[in-house]
Amino acid sequence: MSSNIKIGPYMLLETLGEGSFGKVKRAVHSLTGHTVAIKIINKNKVVNQDMFARVKREIQYLKLLRHPHIIKLYEVISTPTSIYMVIEYAGGELFNYIVDNTRLSEDEARRFFQQIVCAIEYCHRHKIVHRDLKPENLLLDPSMNVKIADFGLSNIMTDGDFLKTSCGSPNYAAPEVISGKLYAGPEVDVWSCGVILYVMLCGRLPFDDEYIPLLFKKINGKLILDVFP
Repeated sequence: MSSNIKIGPYMLLETLGEGSFGKVKRAVHSLTGHTVAIKIINKNKVVNQDMFARVKREIQYLKLLRHPHIIKLYEVISTPTSIYMVIEYAGGELFNYIVDNTRLSEDEARRFFQQIVCAIEYCHRHKIVHRDLKPENLLLDPSMNVKIADFGLSNIMTDGDFLKTSCGSPNYAAPEVISGKLYAGPEVDVWSCGVILYVMLCGRLPFDDEYIPLLFKKINGKLILDVFP
């Protein structure tokens, strides 16, 4: 049983989520009783799919960043087969909270948004752009405070240099990202924050379509919409 598996001083409990390269489990420190989340990354899958740089980047940036609204990385445990990232336990996603409540009140959305913007401004001051902001990557702790997670697509901003890589989820991506244009960095996070605010208040995406080229047209403002009386 998973409850009997121990990694370092941590006893692994139930699975919180699964992805292409591993899973996230809740765990408890056997001496202190402190609850954490452990991101378990299968090294073989990471190496085979050329994702090692992404994992390394996430670890590097989470070690650097210390902010009340950014998920904390406590330690990293490496074995021949896996990488274990011991991180702050924050419970559910903002995405699920929005779905459960259909949409949020202005007061609640404002509170969440202030926390998100505060954390992102801190990242930008430290020359880090997230590039994958969406409700699924915004966790809520037991006190209903936002914790920004998943820095795997983040990058360092260098003065005078521009980024071009298309990252993140299409629905939350800025026009310059989906168009393949050069961008400095902060502006793409600002755009994603605006989309998140819209989703919190309206309970739906401002730009959505199953057909990606049509979605991109909507984001770029090149789609003529029907006018309703």
